[in-house]
Amino acid sequence: MPKTWFITGAGRGLGAEITQAALDAGHRVIGTARNRENLARKFMSAGDRLLALTLDVTDESHAKSAVYAASAKFSKIDVLVNNAGYGHFGLFEDSCSEDVRSQFDTNVFGAMNVTRAILPTMRRQRSGLIFNLSSVAGLRGGAGGSLYCASKHAIAGFSESLAKEVAPFGIRVTIVEPGFFRTDFLDPSSVRYVESRIEDYQDAALNLQTTYGAYNRQQPGDPRKLAQTLVRLSNDEEPPLHFPVGPDAVEIMSAKIANHQHELDQWRDLSTSTNY
Repeated sequence: MPKTWFITGAGRGLGAEITQAALDAGHRVIGTARNRENLARKFMSAGDRLLALTLDVTDESHAKSAVYAASAKFSKIDVLVNNAGYGHFGLFEDSCSEDVRSQFDTNVFGAMNVTRAILPTMRRQRSGLIFNLSSVAGLRGGAGGSLYCASKHAIAGFSESLAKEVAPFGIRVTIVEPGFFRTDFLDPSSVRYVESRIEDYQDAALNLQTTYGAYNRQQPGDPRKLAQTLVRLSNDEEPPLHFPVGPDAVEIMSAKIANHQHELDQWRDLSTSTNY
């Protein structure tokens, strides 16, 4: 049975692939992006199964307006994909408070704005699925990724808590944690780097940009296949809370679980010695 998907950041990259996969599967899509015209042109062949909307996720009023327009067009919203986001990389001490706010405004508060706007619709339906796009950066930290990793860890904490709150209403939440996929994520038009102003960090900052620049468009993951897995998951009555995607993501999660278990066993006696 066709469903209605609401996808943020649908104009390019992974968002565009998810939009295409949902349309290919016969679903309806509310695709949102900062540039509605480009989005509409990209998926022109979808006809009236696509509603293209302008949305700046950092603006809560934009989110409410977009959801109102979506509900007026399709009446239901079955699947929300919080995909809009970007990577802000650099050494933390080089970063300023504006860098932090910008990263969280889009990656975290943007997802919260859209989710808050859509939840009343899903509660009335007593059904819905929310895909929150995190990353392997939400599973482990990495040098040069303090802001981005922090934002993706925040998405995980938000999603785990939200899942418990909305489960009584038939709403499910899945945290999607992709590894490295071949999108425009590392393109100069997408990724942002903090310019190093501290001499001690300049070699590390240069190495960070060089490494990611060389890896751009060489990532092993196929974004079309990732998009197709989300369409498949959307048909499952009990989708997972955490969904690492890609062999690298599965390996990273497995290693993290093993490391947590090792540290827990190593320090168990001291950790449990704190009660009266």
